[in-house]
Amino acid sequence: MTKGPVAIWKAKPLPSPTEIAQLQANLALDEKILILLLQRGIRSFNEARNFFKPSLDQLLNPFLMKDMDLAVNRVQAAIDKAEKILIYGDYDVDGTTAVSLMARFLEPHYSNFETYIPDRYKEGYGVSKLGIDYAHEKGIQLIIALDCGIKALEKVDYAKSKGIDFIICDHHTPGPEIPQAVAVLDPKRKDCKYPYKGLSGCGVGFKLCQALNEKWQGEPEQLWPLLDLLALSIGADIVPMDGENRTLAYFGLKRINSAPSDGIAALLKSSGIRKSNYDIGDLVFTLAPRINAAGRLEHGQKAVDLLRGSDLSLLPDIAQEIESRNLARKKLDRSIFKEALAQVESHIPAENFSTLVFQKDWHKGVIGIVASRLIEVYYRPTIVLTQSGDKLAGSARSVQGFDLYRALEACEDHLLQFGGHPAAAGMTLLPERLNDFKAAFETAVAQQIKPEQRRAQHEYDLEVKAEELDDKFYRLLQRFAPYGPENLSPLLLCRGLKDVGSRLVGEDQKHLKLSLVDERSGLILDGIGFNLGSRLDLLKYGTSLAVLFHLELNVFRDRASLQIRALDIKADETLNDKK
Repeated sequence: MTKGPVAIWKAKPLPSPTEIAQLQANLALDEKILILLLQRGIRSFNEARNFFKPSLDQLLNPFLMKDMDLAVNRVQAAIDKAEKILIYGDYDVDGTTAVSLMARFLEPHYSNFETYIPDRYKEGYGVSKLGIDYAHEKGIQLIIALDCGIKALEKVDYAKSKGIDFIICDHHTPGPEIPQAVAVLDPKRKDCKYPYKGLSGCGVGFKLCQALNEKWQGEPEQLWPLLDLLALSIGADIVPMDGENRTLAYFGLKRINSAPSDGIAALLKSSGIRKSNYDIGDLVFTLAPRINAAGRLEHGQKAVDLLRGSDLSLLPDIAQEIESRNLARKKLDRSIFKEALAQVESHIPAENFSTLVFQKDWHKGVIGIVASRLIEVYYRPTIVLTQSGDKLAGSARSVQGFDLYRALEACEDHLLQFGGHPAAAGMTLLPERLNDFKAAFETAVAQQIKPEQRRAQHEYDLEVKAEELDDKFYRLLQRFAPYGPENLSPLLLCRGLKDVGSRLVGEDQKHLKLSLVDERSGLILDGIGFNLGSRLDLLKYGTSLAVLFHLELNVFRDRASLQIRALDIKADETLNDKK
């Protein structure tokens, strides 16, 4: 189905023989593994040890974060005065895990609090006036906002006028001004010297819990049961998988695989997927969509009820309800995606730099998913808009390396509000500004995008031979996990392959079940190529093939075997074609 330009394949720069030899003097590992380490900036025995064997001792002092002392003192004051606290978070996975984590941490120490997830359709993203009014009605005097609030200047002032204080725990990019809250915890603040900037919203909330635990002289081990939620937020929010995040995700996965919290255990059970060892991909592609479905199709409070596990008798029913809503969400996003495709084909020129589509009855809960899927087809910065009350609401997704947030800043005169990251954002605008916004966004993208950002780029780590893809090599690769941005699963290149029976599979016959033979050794490589169905004709020509892939373990009927998960396939002779 892909209609965008053919992807560029690039080899990552290889370290010098001297660098390899220096590391090999301290690490008795295969050269290819040493190359992978050096590509990730690991150049010494100690760095390799910390990478392969993370330790919770590596976690940073939470009081290095600006305003952490103010936040801890305000929570302590609320407890001392028996004030009611509202734990407030966004409706996505990062927000709901953050609220659940904070609630699970506070519960043994203090019970006078409520949790609050804004209604996606009545209140929209972030801190809302309705939420503050609710807090005022309930006599709440302190709101801890998680995964939101960094741009809520007016809302924080409004809360202050009602006698309500705010502690903000966010990780989004601040605007020119910081809200006048009691404490604003955000490592992306320019005046914050916290050494690690890549935390999720849930991660910032965890640092507040860590600081409170230190103040209360609790054992660090009391925090470790919370790490399953944190690993889920790190994977789902696509934050960097390096530094502190990698340590937290590593131990969070250990928790999920050994002693998951009741809510996550119920969600895994209802998903129908049975594995002895779940990885970060399972969290992203199995758990996260189910949690998101609660906020997309009904209310994110359902996800918090589940993740907190506050009433164990309800867990199976809640998990099953979320599972049902996830199935409904899948059906809905397939339908809207087809309508969006038709709109692009009929109304947007192929030479456009951006994609913007709108239909007033599209479900607001799935337009972000649709934007991502449109990029898979056309590979352009993309916005999908729908009607939300008397306004238009949209979700935007970017292509690799392009700063979407900066492009939206150039269009802010046409928007009521916007927020997000360089890779993803949301916005609202008045219907009468739609055409002007569409033109402004196309102009901003055209002016800011670089030529190389108009084509997908696959940067591979290593070229390998078929006979090197054995169990030992796979086990060594697994030590690089958990994978994510800044520590992606090694992308491998193998040349000189030919088809020996690949076929189309899947509901829409859009995936490839691969069976390839290495012409030199005669070894067969089996695997899967998701969304590569259009490459079948290339395979059937008898062409010598080059394949980019990840090496993974396939378990079928309790039998495990190695397989390749192909990312892209080309004729071998076109590998260096940059046109």
